Amino acid sequence: MFKKFQAYKLLFLRLIVIVAAIEISIYFFKIGLVFTGVFGIFIVFLIFREMYFYIRNFVFVYDKTIASILQNDFTSDFSKHKFNKIYNDLFKLYDTLKNKQNEQVSKDIIYRSILNNIETGIIILQKQDIDWNIFLMNEYFSKQFNVPKVSKWKYLKNQLPSLCEIIEEDDFQEIKTSIEISVNEQNKQTFVLQASRTEIFEKDYFIVLLDSIQNVVEKKEKDAWVNLMKVISHELLNSITPIRSICQNLHDLIEQDSLSAEDLEDIKNSVETMLRRSNHLQKFVEGYRKLAMLPSPKKEKIEVQHMIDCCLQIMNPLFKKEEIEVVNSIFLKRWINVDLHQMEQVVINLLTNSVNALKNSSQKLIFISVETKENRTYIKITDNGNGIEKEIENKIFLPFFTTRNGGAGIGLTLSKNIIEAHGGYISFKTEEEKTVFEICLMEE
Repeated sequence: MFKKFQAYKLLFLRLIVIVAAIEISIYFFKIGLVFTGVFGIFIVFLIFREMYFYIRNFVFVYDKTIASILQNDFTSDFSKHKFNKIYNDLFKLYDTLKNKQNEQVSKDIIYRSILNNIETGIIILQKQDIDWNIFLMNEYFSKQFNVPKVSKWKYLKNQLPSLCEIIEEDDFQEIKTSIEISVNEQNKQTFVLQASRTEIFEKDYFIVLLDSIQNVVEKKEKDAWVNLMKVISHELLNSITPIRSICQNLHDLIEQDSLSAEDLEDIKNSVETMLRRSNHLQKFVEGYRKLAMLPSPKKEKIEVQHMIDCCLQIMNPLFKKEEIEVVNSIFLKRWINVDLHQMEQVVINLLTNSVNALKNSSQKLIFISVETKENRTYIKITDNGNGIEKEIENKIFLPFFTTRNGGAGIGLTLSKNIIEAHGGYISFKTEEEKTVFEICLMEE
């Protein structure tokens, strides 16, 4: 405010000087000093000219700066005017907005770079009046579907009619479905389509994500193989390393000329250790064989209640020993088409899992229930044990993964494989501090 006052003060002083110079020049004319009067008028002209260029320059710089801000054009260089303190606030505003734009441009470049390196097809549409324009299309989408980076929805519709028709049918609302799309005029591939709509600063956006199911499956298979190889290599090294060390020790002993009683005792202990590790390795390999060579299920019509009763009868001695109360709430007659032997193995595995989870609980409860909906049968086994820790939730179905001493780590993996061989799935969740394992079987 003070700087503006100073500017107005200087302008006012110039006007006073001009008026005073005119008055003095007129006075000189009146007293006959013509040349002095002409010189005074010339001085007035120079002052007036200087004031004109001063005002014009001030208005020019002001207009140019405001125009640059309004047009988001921050390429102008005002460094030669920065010595004039009158423009300080204006240039400060210009520099602040310029820095914000540079920051926004940097973020935009980073975000676009991230989106272009994601192996998911992404397009973002922006609504303009009643039409949609393509705000962003990432590299993966463009290459995967062989689509040039067009800017209008109608052009994309010409390239990918099957995708665009589904989106238009739902009136650009939230979508989650699968879709078959022909890529590069080859056989159709299945993609998971997820779309959502959002409004940001009164602008309407529609975000479309497309994932190839084949890529998702391949990634999960690769992750599963990596985890499996880690477990296998860990188990093998745990057995082979001590066996190799013992063999070296035995070799050194038999190289001696004579063996003492102490040496013979060492040999005996070494052989026993090797036998234990070999037995462990054999059990490990047998467990792997069970997983890898699971026979196809021999299905027959079985009543769920009968199957559960058979499993409870087998587990009953263990329940009594561990003082576990089992609440069986199956009352409906429900028939399922399954391999009885394999399904009993699954239920017993889950009940055994619950027994181990209840080891340190004061009140030990297991709940068994069955419900049907949408041609599916759900068998639920719930316990009020310690639950499954967040850190291991994504590992419990991995082969040979176990948190129990002496556990083989194949029970849940085998159960998962059996249920999937029956065309269903097995999952788990935590509800009100209870762990729930749920078997889902489809009706045939």
